Amino acid sequence: MDRSSDEAAIRRMFEALSEAWAREGASAVERFYTPDSDYVTFDGSWLRGREANRRVHEELFAGVLAGTRLVGEIEGVRFLGPDTAVVVSTGAVLWPWQRVAPASRRSRQTLVVVRGDDGRWRVASFQNTRVQRLPPSDSLFMRFFVAVLRFRLALWRRRHPEALAS
Repeated sequence: MDRSSDEAAIRRMFEALSEAWAREGASAVERFYTPDSDYVTFDGSWLRGREANRRVHEELFAGVLAGTRLVGEIEGVRFLGPDTAVVVSTGAVLWPWQRVAPASRRSRQTLVVVRGDDGRWRVASFQNTRVQRLPPSDSLFMRFFVAVLRFRLALWRRRHPEALAS
């Protein structure tokens, strides 16, 4: 089954959402999210429903996100059914004086998008996770970290010998 027109529509929705971020701020949430949408922020907060999402974003746009713009790109679209898809994207928020987002502020998003009765694609669920690379496993930091974990595990096993019996 050819889903290219659906994928193109989802990509246009994603681009329009990014453009509306700078122009409309929190009011863009109304057009791009389902009423019962879930939004998990990069700090782990869970916003339940479009109204909660809009309220939190209003506060953010009045403060730390004032004047920002959203940049990002879709890395992949996978259809789960005729009216549902999982979208994985990478993006960042830029302040007005920035042209490129620092790598430390890149985030990866997982969106579940659904086609409504009106034929438009909207976000039903959005998970935003900061991209944080782990140090190489042979780095001094990781070797020290593993040593501390092994030490703590050994202490725990001494105090909980019953856990070893199972």
